[in-house]
Amino acid sequence: MQRNTVQRQIILDTLKKFITHPTVDELYSEIQKSHPSISKTTIYRNLRQLAHGGQIGRVAISDNAERFDYRTDRHYHFQCKTCGEIFDVDIDYVDGINEAVQKKYKFRVDEHDIIFRGVCSKCDQ
Repeated sequence: MQRNTVQRQIILDTLKKFITHPTVDELYSEIQKSHPSISKTTIYRNLRQLAHGGQIGRVAISDNAERFDYRTDRHYHFQCKTCGEIFDVDIDYVDGINEAVQKKYKFRVDEHDIIFRGVCSKCDQ
């Protein structure tokens, strides 16, 4: 387990405030408002370590920058095609889907990601 430094706690507290899943640049901009001495490199390094340690989630969207998620429970995401924001989708997680794919295709499935895409309620007005 990594030790929890003051900088790491600032990064976690800032990440927790986002309802969307921020990029390193978005987190850096927010952190700079109150902690200008924390560098983007420090933020990036800590986010990678926290994600690797399972303390935060990483949301990888193929056509976007890597984003980070304070939630570590199994859940799905929605990406708005207009503003690009990514939101949590709180629906029941589909248990057994990995096994179904394994059985049908003889793949070894370790995990899956489902991202719904459309237009968020803010952009759809």
